[in-house]
Amino acid sequence: MSGLRAQKKADKNRRILEAATTLFRQVGYDSARIEDIAEMAGVSVGTFYNYYKNKGDMLMATVSMEVEEVLAAGDELIGRELDNVSDALSELIGKYYDHSLTYLSKEMWRTAMSLSIGQPETPFSKRYTALDHRLSKQVCDLFRSLQSRGIVRKDVDCDATGELVFNNVNMMFIEFVKDEEMDEADLKAEVERQCVPLIKLMSQV
Repeated sequence: MSGLRAQKKADKNRRILEAATTLFRQVGYDSARIEDIAEMAGVSVGTFYNYYKNKGDMLMATVSMEVEEVLAAGDELIGRELDNVSDALSELIGKYYDHSLTYLSKEMWRTAMSLSIGQPETPFSKRYTALDHRLSKQVCDLFRSLQSRGIVRKDVDCDATGELVFNNVNMMFIEFVKDEEMDEADLKAEVERQCVPLIKLMSQV
């Protein structure tokens, strides 16, 4: 019975998140009302508050869901034996960017970023920062995996290089969500261009 209850709770949580992301896209984060989210999810307002304290809490849960799926895809990539730095990094960055608008719109990302920067001591900001750190570490892990197989030069500091690459990937993503006209193909092409000199320096000849 406990397994069934857990499944029902997970299903209800998923319905609330799906309703929230739908309304956030339709009317915007600020205009979406908790009452409307609850109604769309088929739950009472009281039930909503059993899961989330406010809209910000729910937005963070959506960001977490997005990033967790990206991290899982990245871990799968690192477990494979890719032949060169360029292809490996391009594929990892592609997974980050291709999945970025699955649950969140650009407007929702801007709201999440604004809440994180504007209220740095809140649980929301700390969770957002922790997710960024995990993504940064994953880039480092990719380089470390390639280095262990002789594809990245032995004298390369994988942590420093991975953090450098992620910081640029993250900064370009910010530019992407600021610009409603910019598409994912343009974003990926620009970041790949920027990475070329570094890839040449770190690749084993």
